[in-house]
Amino acid sequence: MILVTGATGNVGGQAVAQVEWAGVPVRALVRDPARADLPPGVEAVRGDLADPATLGPAFAGVSGLLLVWPLPTAETAPAVLDAAVAAGVRRIAYVSAWGASDDPDEEPEGILGFHTAIERLIRASPLEWTLLRAGGFAANTLHWADQIRTGDVVRAPYARAGRSLIHEADVAAVGIRALTHPGHASATYHLTGPETLTQAEQVRTIGDALGRDLRFEEAPPAVAREAYVAAGLPPSFADGILAGQARLVTDPEPVTHTVAEVTGHKARTFAQWARDHAADFGG
Repeated sequence: MILVTGATGNVGGQAVAQVEWAGVPVRALVRDPARADLPPGVEAVRGDLADPATLGPAFAGVSGLLLVWPLPTAETAPAVLDAAVAAGVRRIAYVSAWGASDDPDEEPEGILGFHTAIERLIRASPLEWTLLRAGGFAANTLHWADQIRTGDVVRAPYARAGRSLIHEADVAAVGIRALTHPGHASATYHLTGPETLTQAEQVRTIGDALGRDLRFEEAPPAVAREAYVAAGLPPSFADGILAGQARLVTDPEPVTHTVAEVTGHKARTFAQWARDHAADFGG
């Protein structure tokens, strides 16, 4: 049995949606099973990664864990991993981030900081691990949704920042493959989409999916930082996102072919993702 955390989110939701071809039972960790909208055949079990004492029933009988970490710190991660090991979990696939550090002396800040910390804990555990270092998530463009629903202009900094955005379904597919097939132990996979697009091109692609002529208009980074913090991101996370976007103007995110190599199918394009999520932008 596979346990999926973050099962009502982007990657976790795709993982439980792919249960039909996984070939093994799938259990979803949720805070409220009564409110969880899950596919038929997926068992919902109550639990909270912020409170590891609640995880015993969720880990019972589980052999593989797809770990999506929803918290802004790694504070409870040691206890979560200890609970998994004590329950007999053997394999873990962790949804990390491109840029997490392999250097034991480096302590990255912000988002990469907690991903690096959790990776180190996983490597030091007796679990058979696979690290899924995803590049830019296509779903991150949903923070433009309010602007797109109310107009034809997206105002944000760094129009020329280039990312090879990945569809959450492909991250989930690699994770499930790693947990259900041999040959993925101690592997660190860098996952991207099949092409690099600037932010201005991403906006036009969303417009194509909606049948609208959308355009990108440059805005000061300080305005975007304020919006990120207002949306609930810690200031250090907001600063890290904007610093990363600035670097991507001159050093765009590269493309890997890992999704195809692991799953046997090409990574989905951003255009496909935009069509799949057109309703989220008002389409």
